[in-house]
Amino acid sequence: MTERLMPPPRAEHPGETGHPGETGHPGEADSDRLPPARLAYDRHTWKEIAHLLANLPAALLGFTYVMTVLSTGLGLTITVIGFPLLAAGLTGARLLGRLERARARALLGVRVDEPSRLSLRGAGGFLPRLWMALKDPVGWRTVLYEFIRLPWGVLTFTIALTSLFVLWPVLPFIARGLANADRAMVRALLSPSDELERRIAELESDRGVVVDTAAADLRRIERDLHDGAQARLVNLAMGLGLAKEKLLEGQADEHVAAMVEEAHGEVKLALQELRDLARGIHPAVLTDRGLDAALSSVASRCTVPVKVTVDLAERPAPAIEGIAYFTVSELLQNVSKHSAARSASVDVWRQDDRLLIQVRDDGRGGARVDGGTGMRGLADRLGAVDGLFVVDSPQGGPTTVTAELPWRDRTAAAGPR
Repeated sequence: MTERLMPPPRAEHPGETGHPGETGHPGEADSDRLPPARLAYDRHTWKEIAHLLANLPAALLGFTYVMTVLSTGLGLTITVIGFPLLAAGLTGARLLGRLERARARALLGVRVDEPSRLSLRGAGGFLPRLWMALKDPVGWRTVLYEFIRLPWGVLTFTIALTSLFVLWPVLPFIARGLANADRAMVRALLSPSDELERRIAELESDRGVVVDTAAADLRRIERDLHDGAQARLVNLAMGLGLAKEKLLEGQADEHVAAMVEEAHGEVKLALQELRDLARGIHPAVLTDRGLDAALSSVASRCTVPVKVTVDLAERPAPAIEGIAYFTVSELLQNVSKHSAARSASVDVWRQDDRLLIQVRDDGRGGARVDGGTGMRGLADRLGAVDGLFVVDSPQGGPTTVTAELPWRDRTAAAGPR
């Protein structure tokens, strides 16, 4: 409860002091007193009160649905129809849980992750899908939540409505206590099942990232082929065609020799672009000689001196090795383009079951994960394989980027032949 301090009223005429007895007007002594203490009703308090008043209609709706589903579904389980009805009722209970989470999020500020959807498509036939829906823990916990909410909804509605007229000075404290109980019930019964449920949701999100990354890589390769090597090969074909026509006409002069020379240059440029494109997909030196040689090759193309240290007793799985290579390659490109650094270093080592990468430069700093698509893409790519990506880059430098990948043995990843 807060008090609002109001300043005493100013004297309306010179010489008035505002103290009783000095103005000569009866009743002016009361005007100098502080106003009574008032309760501060902020928007959070009103949201909690609105939630408590809405508990009764929401609880009536949920309880009616749950009792109808249980009585109908369980009553008909002696027949074949009961089990599909019960499964459909549990699926509908998930929708009620989503609505309750949205209401708690809007009025109570409770942030509860949405449970992952039931993967019924991959369950096989009708009976496996039916069994998966019947044993859905999210649906059953929502049923329990709606079942116990009716007496609680009646209690909170009655207390909140009565307190609005009778106990309004302490209503914010009452509302806060009842709302905290509501928050606890939402977190306990409407949150994802357990760590495994959260892990499933993370994997589904990571799968989407992997698909998007693969699609973006394919578009990049297609664009590079169309705008680079393909265009040069078209120019080459046109140049050789013109040279052939002149040779057939018997015009073997210097102009034809210049055209052939230009075509020869186009061939070399096209071959170089194809090599660069192949290196961007998966460099041959990485496959043949591993990270040490591949990262040294990348460092040699950087515009600043780079010291590469790779301390690995054995090579990781090809997928992990490729992600590590492209991570370092992207970071060194950022060093060349944006850092204005004088030197940089790359360190790669293994610690237990993790592969760690650290790229440092003495540039101007200011790099952020949300500062552009490059860093964000690296963080998403590493996160899709349970990796970590941390950027420490204060203004003025230096910049240290640490990447962490899960270690997978190369022999285990290759599998039996």
